[in-house]
Amino acid sequence: MPADFQRPCCPGPSVPRPMSRREMLRVTGNGFGMLGLSYLLQQEAKAAAKGKAVVNPMAAKPGHHPAKAKRCIFLFMTGGPSHMDMFDPKPVLNSLDGQPLPPSFGHIHSQFLENDPLCLGSHRKFGKYGESGMDMSDLIPHMHQHADTIALVRSCVADSVIHAPAMYQLNSGRIFMGFPSLGSWVTYGLGSESDDLPAFVVMTQPEGTPEGGPPCWGAGFLPALHQGTLLRHGPSPIINLKPGSPEFTLDQQRQTLDLLKAMNEDGLDPEDTELSARIASYELAFRMQSAAPEAVDLSRESEATREMYGLNDPKTNEFGTRCLLARRLVERGVRFVQLYSGGGPVATQWDAHDDIDANHGKMCGMTDKPVAALLTDLKRTGLLDETLVVWGGEFGRTPVSQKGGRGRDHNATGFTMWMAGGGVKPGAIVGATDEIGLKAVEDKAHVNDIHATILHLMGLDHKQLTFLHSGRDERLTDVGGRVIKNLLA
Repeated sequence: MPADFQRPCCPGPSVPRPMSRREMLRVTGNGFGMLGLSYLLQQEAKAAAKGKAVVNPMAAKPGHHPAKAKRCIFLFMTGGPSHMDMFDPKPVLNSLDGQPLPPSFGHIHSQFLENDPLCLGSHRKFGKYGESGMDMSDLIPHMHQHADTIALVRSCVADSVIHAPAMYQLNSGRIFMGFPSLGSWVTYGLGSESDDLPAFVVMTQPEGTPEGGPPCWGAGFLPALHQGTLLRHGPSPIINLKPGSPEFTLDQQRQTLDLLKAMNEDGLDPEDTELSARIASYELAFRMQSAAPEAVDLSRESEATREMYGLNDPKTNEFGTRCLLARRLVERGVRFVQLYSGGGPVATQWDAHDDIDANHGKMCGMTDKPVAALLTDLKRTGLLDETLVVWGGEFGRTPVSQKGGRGRDHNATGFTMWMAGGGVKPGAIVGATDEIGLKAVEDKAHVNDIHATILHLMGLDHKQLTFLHSGRDERLTDVGGRVIKNLLA
């Protein structure tokens, strides 16, 4: 100790004193010991992880309650189908055809309407079908046989009359891009039933993707493994699936993957879910070489089945092919399949701004027979009992004309969607719009409610299905959503 150092002679204020090297080592030794212990424990954890199989991040998981539907097929009608021309007849509107909209119906919030629009009645012929007496028009004659299969929701409500934001909302619950899609939430909550095929598959039409684009089936802030897998058009929906080649055989592929797996696992942190997901995706891609070609091979279907879906008719071939692929995929364990009708130019969408009869005649002509065939096929194979089928667009159409013609503008305050299959009450008709089909006035079903109901049928509680993002427990239904009880069987 230095000679000039003196301790205070009596108690008083604390006086700093220098610490000797020996004292410093003694006092801080426990801290160094903890650093050593931490290192040893970390090495032990890594050693324990070596040699263990990487947990499949897409392994099937139990839901929050028993599921009525194990899988879902979502038929998305891009552009906005007209409810009052298909499922929701309005005699009062027909009687007002060509007249100014009565003030009693209130203001119309749309995108392109001019002031003082004129009412536009429907030219369609409606009838009541099935024991339920469900109203359907002559636009969808093949669906008449399924009046007691589907359940209508006539009081749907969304928050945007612009295509892309409305598509984002029907897919992700929000009008902004960047949030996880419904299919991503389902696979996040339930995992996959198949080890050899993607859990979430998307099929668009050849003319182009919907206006909302890939964010409509994106995973948002969920792990990327949960985004939709887009199948291509034509005879090879999934490219690069040929199992092996003279330059790179199947055995060589297997050896390469095994080496990559061993190298990745060598230093794998148990908390590194992204690397685990990458390893699992490599394995899935390898296994798909054997499973996927068989799954998308429609030549294995009977001629009667191909005819039922309309594969022999140029008008229905394209959408019928995708509907048949959807059935083959769900029966092989794909959890969520989404088919888009409409995309690319306006003429190939349900966006009937100029002529509602010509537009919907064309779009229904392409989809009515295949959709009815899909329901028939799922019923006869027993799949419908555990498969939820959803049909609808991002919004509906207005009961007034656009620019005085036969076109209808966008309408988000009241439109129709339908569901069928696992857990849905057959023939049910839920909610109602006003006398002209402008606004939902009974048992309103917001998009959040539609999502909450779909998740419920699939065994998931929308309030419990959350993901911590930016310090907030995010969920598909945000802070809203209720299960539509009248839809449940």
